[in-house]
Amino acid sequence: MADLENPTPDAAPAVGGHPRTTAPGDGGHPAPALAPAPAPAHHRPRTTTRRTPTGSRWAPYALIAPFFLFFGAFGVFPLLATAWTSLHRVELTAPAEPQWVGLHNYARLLDDAFFWNALANTVVIGIASTVPQLLLALGVAHLLDVRLRGRGVFRVVALAPYATSVAAATLVFALFYGRDHGMANWALGAAGLPPVDWQNGPWASKFAVSSIVVWRWTGYNALIYLAAMQTVPRELYEAAALDGASRWRRFLHVTLPGIRPAIAFTVLVSTIGATQLFGEPLLFGSGAGASGGADHQFQTLGLYLYEQGWVNLHLGRAAAIAWAMLLVLVVLFGAVRLLRAGLTRDRRAS
Repeated sequence: MADLENPTPDAAPAVGGHPRTTAPGDGGHPAPALAPAPAPAHHRPRTTTRRTPTGSRWAPYALIAPFFLFFGAFGVFPLLATAWTSLHRVELTAPAEPQWVGLHNYARLLDDAFFWNALANTVVIGIASTVPQLLLALGVAHLLDVRLRGRGVFRVVALAPYATSVAAATLVFALFYGRDHGMANWALGAAGLPPVDWQNGPWASKFAVSSIVVWRWTGYNALIYLAAMQTVPRELYEAAALDGASRWRRFLHVTLPGIRPAIAFTVLVSTIGATQLFGEPLLFGSGAGASGGADHQFQTLGLYLYEQGWVNLHLGRAAAIAWAMLLVLVVLFGAVRLLRAGLTRDRRAS
């Protein structure tokens, strides 16, 4: 009871509801109560937007601009200029004096026997050179794909004809197919066969020109096929071998489906090249020039275009032939595309 009536000095009464404390050593005087510290304010992070300089915004367009400039100057403009020229009568002696003739240059081609002869020669030489070329390229690529010593040397040898100048190669083949002293007729004579006039014969001349194309482009296509073959997974070959498939069946059912895009590419490029064939028949004819032989027996569309434009000096007709060549390619590839679409539709239906 005494403790309750006389509190000790250490106890301080509450003032205003807040307890008072006495600091030790200050003579018993109570210390003022400390106010609670304010809670820290939550600051939102400031987001800064970085503005892109105007120069860096246009930098990508500046980097790709040279390509479009060169493409427009050397691709689009010649195409449009050729189309404009094909609708006019333009002579090489007076190129600044064109005369509007409309579709007359195209209508003239329909009645031109030399144009149809050149188109037929182009088709025959194209088939005779493209098909054996691609088949040989597949065989060469398959042989180079096998692990053997000195593969790099064989690849260089396969590419050497492509690196050879078309003029040098064609002149060598012209000597090889010479009528009197050519090695081809010498081999035929050794086999007991009569000599062949390779330059004047209607079919022999086409075969000779086709052989030049085959020799020059087989190695190039073989390297494309070889690169495609090396991307085919080896596990597929191992699985086919475990199933008992022979090398031939592995080639048919594993290699060919795996390199189908490469085959499509080479067929496309070879077809375009056959349509534009020019250097080989021009140089093979020796003194025949752009006529493609005495009877135009191996004159291609490229030679006929050159003859009309730079021998007969009719630039309008030459431009019409150029667009006719483009039309032939468009019709051909369009027909192939429709045929593939029909086969795919029938396969899905079945």
